[in-house]
Amino acid sequence: MFLSNAQDYPLWINAGIFLVAAVLVWIAGTRLTYALDGISRKTGWGQAFVGMLLLGGITSLPEVANAITSSWIGNPALAINNLLGSAAINVLLLAVADTFIGRDAVTSAVARPATLMMATLCILLLIAVAVAITVTDVLVLGIGTWSVAICVISVGAFWLSVGYNERAAWTVKDADARAEDKDDAGDDGVSLRSLVIASIVTGAIIFVAGYALSQTGDALATQTGIGTGMVGFALIGLSTSMPELSSIIAALRLKRYEMAFGQVLGTNFVNLSLILLADAFFAGGPVINELARFETISALLGATLTGVFLIGLLERRNPTVMKMGWDSLAVMVLFTGGLVLLYAVE
Repeated sequence: MFLSNAQDYPLWINAGIFLVAAVLVWIAGTRLTYALDGISRKTGWGQAFVGMLLLGGITSLPEVANAITSSWIGNPALAINNLLGSAAINVLLLAVADTFIGRDAVTSAVARPATLMMATLCILLLIAVAVAITVTDVLVLGIGTWSVAICVISVGAFWLSVGYNERAAWTVKDADARAEDKDDAGDDGVSLRSLVIASIVTGAIIFVAGYALSQTGDALATQTGIGTGMVGFALIGLSTSMPELSSIIAALRLKRYEMAFGQVLGTNFVNLSLILLADAFFAGGPVINELARFETISALLGATLTGVFLIGLLERRNPTVMKMGWDSLAVMVLFTGGLVLLYAVE
């Protein structure tokens, strides 16, 4: 398999492949966002839906590749740490990208009920992962019961979130002041077919380059002596989150704030459902039983960061500091503290 023996390559070759793949992922992620924004406008699909299902699903392709390969070679903990690391890092990237939208806090521009529903469900899903690790798992027909349950919860979260804007019994009175979901860009002359093809091509690039990032990232971590837990959480988690960073920044620059939040939360739904995929490709017992305190803290860190943004979404206030909302700054501080705690645990 391509790059399956990356640890045998010299350090400088792995570093070079890593950088080239990162550039490809960045460019593809940006172009993907513009293509999906066009699809959203031409089809009338809401930004939160496009961000959650399409953008979130496609940018999760690197995690899919890593979950399969890491579990197949007998290291499922690396795969799960990548998934949990990406869940926390994706929220962090939204805070970092907050500095790109100018004087307004990003949470002050989001008012759709579906986004609040997604954030709430994402917190519950991450808590469920922490509970699963704490109580351990049992095999049924070769698959862990908790892995199945987490996947079902993830799919259920998707189902509850889709169309919640229309089902919700409440609205925000001034939501139309920043109506991100209306078509304010007009017809750009690009056909829907061309936009779909562009999305497929950029998605394929993200999958291949994302796989290269995860494999060379793992090799670099081994060659530099970083611990396995921190490898999956920080280095590989960050590298496989490169598509999210470029697409979040592109969405915010387009003033598609709901799409940016939908992408982060949708990606996390997809990533956590991949625990079942890792379980299916692992020849040992339930993957949940391969995890311990490090992964429990990782899951709770992701839930905490999402909770901070949920508070910001509910408050919808606009004070900023250093060109970002106070909630974004709090996310950065908490993530840093969490990283220190995880390093001490490992």
